[in-house]
Amino acid sequence: MSHSVTIRTQTVTSSSTAVIINTGYLKTWSGVFKLFELALGIVCVTIIATRIGTYQHYAYVADIFFLLMTTTFLVGTFILLLSCLISLSTSSILAKSIYELLYHSIAFGLYLAASLTFIVQVSNLKGYGEYSILMVAAVCGLVNAVLYLLSTIVALRTYRGV
Repeated sequence: MSHSVTIRTQTVTSSSTAVIINTGYLKTWSGVFKLFELALGIVCVTIIATRIGTYQHYAYVADIFFLLMTTTFLVGTFILLLSCLISLSTSSILAKSIYELLYHSIAFGLYLAASLTFIVQVSNLKGYGEYSILMVAAVCGLVNAVLYLLSTIVALRTYRGV
């Protein structure tokens, strides 16, 4: 017995202007770490930029190094977080590439170096009025370095498929 089968295909196109936000990414360890790295980066940049803006006639090398590193990784982390929130596929594709592993490991090393250098410089200011707020920025920098280390570990596990 033979019978005939009719197959119909239909192409549907959609032109929606709605922006879909991948809020599920913020429920992952990678998303949580990036969010906290961003928040602590804002605190660090605000404090050190205010210090450099207040004392325009001089700035220590440690201040400039700390400002450069915090600003660099604040912008980089913001772009990474934004791209993972806006695109549904970016978070899964980017996590499997080596980019996040390299980014977070370099951020960890440079943030740690900048924070330790800044702590040494701030410890010389003990007794001055700005000591406590600068120490807050330095400790936030160290905590951020630890967050970048944890992000490196998560990125390594994701990259290797563990």
